Amino acid sequence: MELLDAAEVLAALGHESRLAIFRLLVEAGPAGLNVSAIAERMGGVPGATLSFHLSHLSRVGLIKGERQSRFIHYSAEYATMDELIAFLTRNCCQGKACLPKTAQCDTTAKRRAAPADT
Repeated sequence: MELLDAAEVLAALGHESRLAIFRLLVEAGPAGLNVSAIAERMGGVPGATLSFHLSHLSRVGLIKGERQSRFIHYSAEYATMDELIAFLTRNCCQGKACLPKTAQCDTTAKRRAAPADT
């Protein structure tokens, strides 16, 4: 991931609602959620506002939407999240182990399996 790409992704996550949506989709797993389920869990965010936030997250590659019949199903793009984490921690502390939580989760598979309180 390049610096400008990382800045765009971080800017998208810099809004409270977009961060909450992204976290919701990460927690939902690869199956994701449809728009009405996202709206319900977001406490009734107006449709136009939710659509704007979903569009923004899609544009920077953090989520993807797939039409299924009349509904759009969104899921997190784990590869983008993985690239961002790798970008942020690359060459950290000159190669010394200084991030114990990140070290536990040095692969996508380990991050998905790690308990929430570690």
